[in-house]
Amino acid sequence: MAECVRLCDVGPSRRCRCRQPSGPSETAAVNSKPATDAGEEHVAAGAAALCGAGSGGSASPSPPPRCSLLGLPPELLVKIFASLPGTDLPSLAQVCTTFRRILHTDAIWRLRCQEEYGVCENLRNLEIMGVSWRDVYAKLLHPYRHILGLWQPDSGPYGGLLNVVVDGLFIIGWMYLPPHDPHVDDPMRFKPLFRIHLLERKSATVECMYGHRGPHLGHIQIVKKDEFSTKCNHTDHHRMSGGRQEEFRTWLREEWGWTLEDIFHEHMQELILMKFIYSQYDNCLTYRRIYLPPSHPDDLIRPGLFKGTYDIHGLEIVMLSFHGKHARATKITGDPNIPAGQQTVEINLMHRIQLPDIENLRNFNELSRIVLEVHEQVSQEQQRQKDRTEDSEGCSWQGPREPQQGPAQPRVGPPTEKVREPGAPALDGHPVQFVLPVGVISSNEDYPRTCRMCLYGTGLIADHGFASPKRIPGVFILFDEDHFGFIWLELKSFSLYSRVQVTFQNADAPSPQAFEEMLKDIQSLTS
Repeated sequence: MAECVRLCDVGPSRRCRCRQPSGPSETAAVNSKPATDAGEEHVAAGAAALCGAGSGGSASPSPPPRCSLLGLPPELLVKIFASLPGTDLPSLAQVCTTFRRILHTDAIWRLRCQEEYGVCENLRNLEIMGVSWRDVYAKLLHPYRHILGLWQPDSGPYGGLLNVVVDGLFIIGWMYLPPHDPHVDDPMRFKPLFRIHLLERKSATVECMYGHRGPHLGHIQIVKKDEFSTKCNHTDHHRMSGGRQEEFRTWLREEWGWTLEDIFHEHMQELILMKFIYSQYDNCLTYRRIYLPPSHPDDLIRPGLFKGTYDIHGLEIVMLSFHGKHARATKITGDPNIPAGQQTVEINLMHRIQLPDIENLRNFNELSRIVLEVHEQVSQEQQRQKDRTEDSEGCSWQGPREPQQGPAQPRVGPPTEKVREPGAPALDGHPVQFVLPVGVISSNEDYPRTCRMCLYGTGLIADHGFASPKRIPGVFILFDEDHFGFIWLELKSFSLYSRVQVTFQNADAPSPQAFEEMLKDIQSLTS
């Protein structure tokens, strides 16, 4: 009976399936056996079978040598277990009591925290908090691993950029903000929205960081794959003693770097007030995952996030990505005219524009003539492509038609000419002088005075509320690896874009298809 309890923890009164000894001799034999764990016997038996198979299976008068992980020194088992993924260790603990006991070694979980999540914390800090590395992994990092990475909040047309990272013994959600207009080359600003941490071996605690009265309790719910929501449990912490007027003045200074006296345009006042109202809902938001665009050696420049100037709307964040013959700049933050998720600029990589000399470039009409010629050529190509598609889908076969020749393009490369051959260096041309034509408005006069390439593109414009959206022709100007610009021909306006110089973790798309689906999803939310 004692052996039965050791093997399965169940006696005959609880319907044990182990055969009970039938006589005094068997009882004595059972009682003389040493106490062993059932899992340990299973591990030892399996290892012995492997050793026997390795000898060629030949009969031998002597038993096969005992070969088992249980025979290894504990310190060696610690090293072996520490090299396994943390998600496999709970299953390993169920094998036997020896493995379970060894897996309580904190050095194993410390290495898993370091290798899987980059946590490098002083052991003394853990001792002060009264938690172990196993607690950190099992109660903090592993349960919230799905929210690490880049996210876009569902905050009306404005969007945003949230980066959730492991920071020491905390998981923190940082909201990234562009610098104050028009300083497009300044570094990004950021503020914490929430944090998650452990308190004395208990479950993880979520705290809202919004407002000016310190951290307070919040809640995070993982809605579904690639989507989670946050909620503040004490919204009174968001209020200020001076009421809404003090809150607005503080928000205006932090968000725009302005005072009330700086807002003199009536339309600007409306835009700012509307954005302030939306910002009051930061205490309860839903976030959807976004990925950084995949890169390819043939890309014109390295894709990624950029800060761009948008006239009275200030600086906004866009994502530059490449899609075959086109490149697109998608808004990550938006405004009431063009909301987040929309493709603000599309570049035709097949149509390079040869700018006139520096003196003629100052003439806006000359630049407009060149761009409109390309626009007409692109429109004809699109119409021919549409006709061919309709012909191929028709019920009756029609003979091939001679393609119509477009108007002469003295300043434009041939439509079938690619910017560069696949595998060629991304940028191999020499910079040429560049200046904005007279009459083109730019909020930032400190733009580069040399460019390396110009391409035909279109920009998206719309009325307030994304009403009557349309694409207008323009010029994409590639200045260098970290800067590009776009001239909105119809608006006589210029936008300058500067690369976001931040390294984001857990932000790569699992596949190009996943990235394309992500772009469609964020665009559909505001269409």
